[in-house]
Amino acid sequence: MMKNDVIPFLDLKAVNGQYGDEISQAIQEVLASGWYIRGEACSRFENDYRHFIGADYCVGVGNGLDALALIYRAYIEMGMIVLGDEVIVPANTFIASILALTENGLKPILVEPRMDTLEIDDCLIEQAITPKTKSLLLVHLYGRCAYTEKIGSLCKKYNLILVEDNAQAHGCQFKNEELRMKNEESACAIGSPQNHSSFLIPHSSFRTGSLGDAAGHSFYPGKNLGALGDAGAVTTNDKELAQTVRMLANYGSETKYHCQYKGRNSRLDEIQAAILDVKLKHLDEDNRRRQAIARLYYEGISHPLVALPQRLPDANNVYHLFPVFCKERDRLQEHLASKGIQTLIHYPIPPHRQPCFAEWHTLSLPVTEQIHATELSLPISPVMTDGDAQRVIAAVNGFCVV
Repeated sequence: MMKNDVIPFLDLKAVNGQYGDEISQAIQEVLASGWYIRGEACSRFENDYRHFIGADYCVGVGNGLDALALIYRAYIEMGMIVLGDEVIVPANTFIASILALTENGLKPILVEPRMDTLEIDDCLIEQAITPKTKSLLLVHLYGRCAYTEKIGSLCKKYNLILVEDNAQAHGCQFKNEELRMKNEESACAIGSPQNHSSFLIPHSSFRTGSLGDAAGHSFYPGKNLGALGDAGAVTTNDKELAQTVRMLANYGSETKYHCQYKGRNSRLDEIQAAILDVKLKHLDEDNRRRQAIARLYYEGISHPLVALPQRLPDANNVYHLFPVFCKERDRLQEHLASKGIQTLIHYPIPPHRQPCFAEWHTLSLPVTEQIHATELSLPISPVMTDGDAQRVIAAVNGFCVV
């Protein structure tokens, strides 16, 4: 098969090439400025991204893992969480979500997802809560909004800090028109501001990253909003948290050479910030193209051995990935490769089976294990054509197990 006949899983060269002239100009402006760390480009992106998300504050950091780790470190420094506290996290998440907790001496409590939504099962959360539970780390996996009204109610009931891992869902929304009247009625009933209450009365349409107390964002190149290297951000409505994260990410310092905390170096550089600001302007458009490809998949894929996740309204899914599930996953992947279609597995080994978490190897998490054993991600990106999607659909539907 000719190389040009291959449908790549994600053609980053083409994705970024759409805006190549704008990106080149933005890079040249940074080079000409002579200022490459903590300058105007970073401030501009932070401001634009916080407005896009719907948050009061945005702090650019080095990567998505740092974003989450710095959030929890900040809460520890602020006295809202202490070492050994428990944080509920979906069992099927990428390991970075969990590493952000263990790095801070916190105890992850793994809760199973639902097989149809792939997101944490909100019916299982309450039974996992103990007096040591101080937070819920909600992960918007695959680009799907994981927030539910029940999750917001549980966080309010048990006074849990709600942190979002928004690494895979830039631009996604939690959209529920029924909440509009509740929002308006409750707005008059709220008294003095609380430490963490932004998620308690969700608007009828909020973007992920503004639903909880704080959110960590990854801008790894393959994300819906991707840099040309590692990059990340924290968004929040909490001024103290934002200030603490900014100091922790800058050696623990607000004023040069005066370190209030034992911090680290995790800063979003000017070039990556400038690139992200260019691509941010096109993010909704790019996500709409992903949604269009997904619609073709949902309408066209029909195979008794291939299951698709529950379909959400477009606003609630920006399709960072398009996962399908097949007990013959490896053979399906080989079949698609023979047809010139690249696929990836997200993720072959669940966190509780990783060598670094030997203490979890006795856990039985059957839904998580089923997801990880059967998941296969089909190509999806803003540069795919309808013809590409139809080729994928035909190849999936033509899968034959002898």
